[in-house]
Amino acid sequence: MPVTIFNSQDTFYKTPFGAVRAGETVAFTLTVPVEFGCTTPYLLFNRDGEQPSLFPLQKQYFRNGMDVFSTTIQPQEPGLYFYYFDLYTGYRKLYAGQLGEAYVTTGDGEAWQLTVYEKDFQTPSHLRGGVIYQIFPDRFFESSPHATMPYADRIYRPDKRSEPYFWPNEQHEGYLNMDYYGGDLPGIRKKLTYLASLGVTCIYLNPIFEAHANHRYNTADYRKVDPVLGTNGDFAELCRAAKARGIDVVLDGVFSHTGSDSVYFNREGRYASFGAWQGPGSPYRRWYDFSPNYPHGYRCWWGFETLPEVNEEDRSYREFICGEGGVIDYWLGLGASGFRLDVADELPDDFIEEIRRAVKRHGSEKYLLGEVWEDATNKWSYGRRRTYLLGKGLDAVMNYPFKDATLAFVKGGDARTAAHDIMRICEHYPAPALHVLMNFMSTHDTVRAITAIAGESCEGRDRYWQSARRLTPEQYENGRRLMTLAYAMIFTLPGIPSIYYGDEIGMQGYKDPFNRAFFDWESRETRIRPVLQNLAALRKSCPAFADGTLAVTQAQGGVLCYERRAEAAVAAVCINRTEQQVRTVLLGRTVEVQPCSFAVVTDPE
Repeated sequence: MPVTIFNSQDTFYKTPFGAVRAGETVAFTLTVPVEFGCTTPYLLFNRDGEQPSLFPLQKQYFRNGMDVFSTTIQPQEPGLYFYYFDLYTGYRKLYAGQLGEAYVTTGDGEAWQLTVYEKDFQTPSHLRGGVIYQIFPDRFFESSPHATMPYADRIYRPDKRSEPYFWPNEQHEGYLNMDYYGGDLPGIRKKLTYLASLGVTCIYLNPIFEAHANHRYNTADYRKVDPVLGTNGDFAELCRAAKARGIDVVLDGVFSHTGSDSVYFNREGRYASFGAWQGPGSPYRRWYDFSPNYPHGYRCWWGFETLPEVNEEDRSYREFICGEGGVIDYWLGLGASGFRLDVADELPDDFIEEIRRAVKRHGSEKYLLGEVWEDATNKWSYGRRRTYLLGKGLDAVMNYPFKDATLAFVKGGDARTAAHDIMRICEHYPAPALHVLMNFMSTHDTVRAITAIAGESCEGRDRYWQSARRLTPEQYENGRRLMTLAYAMIFTLPGIPSIYYGDEIGMQGYKDPFNRAFFDWESRETRIRPVLQNLAALRKSCPAFADGTLAVTQAQGGVLCYERRAEAAVAAVCINRTEQQVRTVLLGRTVEVQPCSFAVVTDPE
């Protein structure tokens, strides 16, 4: 049996676990087999982009054929650091393996990462232990029929069971993103009792500002609710009613681009304003980059001519968004509890920091979430290492790595691989951010969970193939069981679980726009919702799920077990993806876990 020389996820070898605050002492211990003849191993430690410094480890004692060495460091500056060990005997070095375990090599390998974050980094504490519910506003609930649209180029869909239009606008009867089902803010308010019954404590709304597409990521007016959704007063009333039920409302902030059909750009001439398109005399001209070198004469978001990209470095634009009385002040003043930043990777770090300051002017409990699809601590974008998760920028990010690991596991992946991918994020992320991550199985940008789990892959398939495609009854039953397991994982792992509207009734759908159908309020699926309700109640009852540490206790094949430990409570979870009953021990109790099921045991500490 191989010996453990070092494991970054075991606090015997590295204390504390994971990321640390600037100035915090980090202790490292090695247990080296005596036959290696090692007398002075070295820690090679470097800040990102710099050359390593060498720190000798001192021998402490000899035990069971192992020489035990240790040292400490105290990184003072926030940033990303990397380390490995050189045993200085036989050219042996220690690099990072699976689940933090060191492996010995005479060649090169992957260094461990140490994230050092700001001393005063804090995130909203009241969100921990709660549940997020994501709503695509046009597709949730219609308070009353919207037979008359506010603009002639919008198409009303009275048949709520009909599929969203997906034909490109350039072809005959192509109305992509031009069809509206009439979901609105008063409709959401009417369903607050329903959401509270699910255990929801925070609603994340996809964009609600006026925009001339049903997704509203092409903002037309940052200070106005889209008229199909209601009025600014309706939004304030939704926030008041939600707060009375203990529910926050978080808005989607799209600050990297606007619509060409907007008050600010006005290429389509819909507005009376002198927009940037109208000429250099526009007060908004500096917000955009005009040049004949661009195919459309101006810089566009990913080449879409209807999405002119904003110059986030422009002072007047930043003041408009972040300044006193700006966009952020306005909506938080109406009752919003925070913002999710669309495409956070495409916003400069210092702009995100300015947004944070604007958000936190309204209190430390206001939430700033970012859309990041990868490990947010070591992300490179636009030629730079991003710093937005070190304490001066985002509170947290959308947790795509947990989603990918969980889906891969329930679809047949190995538990150890899933555990490694999950623990890697826990090890890299600052604890304040880790506990308020947005964990999810589906979003408006991804295939719905039940379809992703049980359906054919849509990669390489066009929208015609995806259209109206549904799971067979057998696929649906399998998908429902496995999706329940997936949600059990994200409800019990670090972070805040998020339910994408309709997942609780098994709504299906491939990529946009098929993952954005209208909520089926006549659904007869009643088996998923009680599980989510019980999981929400479990999170509320056990503090370990709010901010407890995570430790994997078993990861083999289709069985994954882990513990969450906090000062006042401990919880143990077993996820059994297999078709066989599993017997395991959770907190000293022998538990039988049924096929394709899960078990949770909690105890006060």
